[in-house]
This record gives sequence, C-alpha cells and structure tokens, in this order.
Amino acid sequence: MAAITAGMVKDLREMTGAGMMDCKKALAATDGDMDKAVEFLREKGLAAAAKKAGRIAAEGVVKTVITDDKKAAIVEVNSETDFVAKNDEFNAFVDDVAAQALTTSAADIDAFLAESWAKDSSKTVSEQLSAMVARIGEKLTIRRFAQVNAENGCVVSYIHGGGKIGVLVEANTDVVNDEVKECLKNVAMQVAALNPKYTNRSEVSSDYIEHEKEILKAQIMNDPKEASKPEKVIEGMIAGRINKQLKEICLLDQTYVKAEDGKQSVEQYVASVAKATGANLSVKGFVRFETGEGIEKKEENFAEEVAKQMNM
Repeated sequence: MAAITAGMVKDLREMTGAGMMDCKKALAATDGDMDKAVEFLREKGLAAAAKKAGRIAAEGVVKTVITDDKKAAIVEVNSETDFVAKNDEFNAFVDDVAAQALTTSAADIDAFLAESWAKDSSKTVSEQLSAMVARIGEKLTIRRFAQVNAENGCVVSYIHGGGKIGVLVEANTDVVNDEVKECLKNVAMQVAALNPKYTNRSEVSSDYIEHEKEILKAQIMNDPKEASKPEKVIEGMIAGRINKQLKEICLLDQTYVKAEDGKQSVEQYVASVAKATGANLSVKGFVRFETGEGIEKKEENFAEEVAKQMNM
C-alpha cells in the first residue's frame, strides 16, 4: 500500500473541498491514487462542494446554546452571502451544529468535522456539511467552535445583530438568580460592543507589556520636545500610556458602557451587583466570535460581473 502523506491529503482537500479525515480515508481506500480518490469522494457525496471550494465564505451566523446555566457552546458557520445566512434551512443546520458542539469531545475543527453527525450516525459532520452545500448552492464552512463549562458558577450568552456577533461570559458565583444573570448579560453586551482582548490584566503577558513599552519609548524619542524630558518623567509617561491601553483591552478595566456617571468600570459594576445580591460573584472569562472576523472578503465589481456574464 502506498504511503499517504500530509501533502497528498492537503492536495485532495483543496481539489474537492472535502474534510481532512475524509480525504485521508479516500486516499487509503484507493492506494494513494489521486484521481480514484476524487471519484471515491464523489461517489460518497463528499465532493459535492468541489467547485465551490475556492469561493470565499465570509458571511454566516454565530449561534450559542446553553444547558442548565452551566454548559455552553458557541459556533460560527459561514456562507457566501447574507441572503443564505438568513435562510431558515441554513439556520436550522447551524442550530444542529451548535447542539453537536455542546457535547463534542473534539479538540479542533478537523476532529469535529470527522466525527459522526449526531442526527444521522451514518454520516460525518463533514458529509452533512457537503450535503448542505449541495442543497443550498453556496460554499458553507463550519469555521470554529468553543465550549464553556462553568463548574463553579454559570454562563450566559448574548447574540448581536441576528448572529453577527456572539458572546459567552462565564462567572464564578455562589448565587445564580435573575439579577446575577442580568448583570452577566450586560457584561456580554459590553464584550460584543467593545471587543476586549483579555478578561483582566493578569492575562496580559509580560512580553506584550515590554514590547509596548519599547514602542512607546521609540515614539517619545522621535519627538524632540518629549525626548528632552528627564528619564523619570519619560518612564512615568510610558507607564501612564500603558495603563490607558490596558483599560481599553482588558474587560474588567473598561468603563462600563451603561454607567450613568461614565466612570464606573466593569469590575466595579460587577462588584456592585455582587453586594446587592449577596453573591460571591466574579467574571472568569469570555468567548467572542464575530462573523467573518479575519476573513478577507472578495470585493465584487458589479460592472465587471455584468460584462463577464454577457460575454459567456
């Protein structure tokens, strides 16, 4: 039997749009013959998306699912157009993907795509995805998922813009009531709106801080007026600017957007709710997915598209 290399799997995946594990199985079943492997995938219905594999799927939706306020999952499933993202059949599929993500033991997206589809164990998740591509007629991608298990508290979710942004917020708390959950929902809305990078300063690496200090010092040295100041003053300026930056990127340091005085931090807001409810409450972490985040969207030239169609 021919040795199946990672490069062969990669090439077959790019040719057909099928999942990594499905490509590996196809190559193993055909003794590494690429053409036969393509036919194998076509016969299994796994290459239905082949012609669409090169398209850019940057639209779609983010969905969340929670059970017992303790366990949650969040998924992003992409489509090519916003029209499909609003399609009932597509959204029902994403609901099923979210439900599967809640119970999966997969460590990454490739393992998730290779596991059995919960609603039909004769198929893999990848096979069901290919079937949906064939039905809907657009490239679809299950891009990412995450799980949260709030063993010492609860988790809440927030969906913004019909699925454009999804957030899970996990809290440690000995009280789980409507007031606490409303507080965490407000925090989730904060995450959606201001997109913090960290929960608190303890998550920020010292390497990041040192790197930012170097950049700030270089900026100061390039300004003759600031560079002429005493070293101690320059160090204070750098510390002040770092502090300001951390207040923007750390959730608990951010100014709470609903604060009436415009001064209360998220940490102070959570503490005020904890005091009012008698809860030992703290935000442990969050997950934020934004549809199409980091995907380079294809810019369409309408005039060129019309001309192309007329010349076909």
